[in-house]
Amino acid sequence: MRRRAFITLLGGAAVAWPLAARAQQATKLSTVGYLGLGTLATESQRMAAFVQRLRELGWIEGRTVAIDYHWADGRRQLMAEIAAEFVRLKVDVIFAGGTEPALAAKKATVLIPIVFPVAADPVGAGMVATLARPGGNVTGLSVQAVDLAGKRLEILRDVFPSLDRLAIMANVGGPGAALEMHEFQEVARTLRLEVIPLEIRRTEDIAPAFDSLKGRVDALYVVADPLANLNRVRINTFALVARLPTIYVQREYVEAGGLMSYGPNFPNMWRRAADYVDKILRGAKPADLPVEQPTKFDLVINLVTARALGLTVPPAVIARADEVIE
Repeated sequence: MRRRAFITLLGGAAVAWPLAARAQQATKLSTVGYLGLGTLATESQRMAAFVQRLRELGWIEGRTVAIDYHWADGRRQLMAEIAAEFVRLKVDVIFAGGTEPALAAKKATVLIPIVFPVAADPVGAGMVATLARPGGNVTGLSVQAVDLAGKRLEILRDVFPSLDRLAIMANVGGPGAALEMHEFQEVARTLRLEVIPLEIRRTEDIAPAFDSLKGRVDALYVVADPLANLNRVRINTFALVARLPTIYVQREYVEAGGLMSYGPNFPNMWRRAADYVDKILRGAKPADLPVEQPTKFDLVINLVTARALGLTVPPAVIARADEVIE
């Protein structure tokens, strides 16, 4: 009887093995290749918002979806290498956290869908054909960086009515920087403000750029990009030493000690990008998913920094702020 039981068990196992193999194959997880623009430390809030939204949509990491995280630390060559690795691994979707990662991914593949949560000018950068009909394998969200340059300048004027001269710092090697600088200068010209451009290309350019400003300007505008974001504490320190009120694109700069920022709510953009990933994993084509615009904008003011600079922010501006750091 033991022999028959053993044979029965063995026979059952022989049948079960291919069934188990088929079940494992049937439940193979969809894979998202996450190409982070900076580092985990600089993008943790955004990444958490992305993952949380996927969970809300039924994509639970490790159970219904696999997410392969890679961080480019702002380096273009590393972005290209990561994108090539995702192509080799045949991920189902590449989530590219910005203009440069999306361009690197687009160069690496025309087949794997690519989703970007932010891009300053996706049409001008060659990422999509049009916002309404992206075409190709890339889609996502535009941050309207150019359109907002004038709004930030207006906020500066509200805080500093006597503003006459200001500088704009930008990584001129990054996509979209030249366009935003041009728009900013055009708006400044209409307000009869003198603008001094500060062009940087690497971390080592930041200190000399501030040295060149001594006694020349009343305030500073910083164009957001990977280089500036990775050096936001350094930039804030130099601005504080120079006693320069500074406005930024992203709240992370203000949380790191900057004076104020106005722009899209980036965690919210990452959440909305998760909706694109969801649709694509369920069969939608990137070419048919229009590029959307921001729906939530935040004005963030750091009153601790204002006091350190000896500034009094008008109550009317504080009342308009979405968040005040005290």
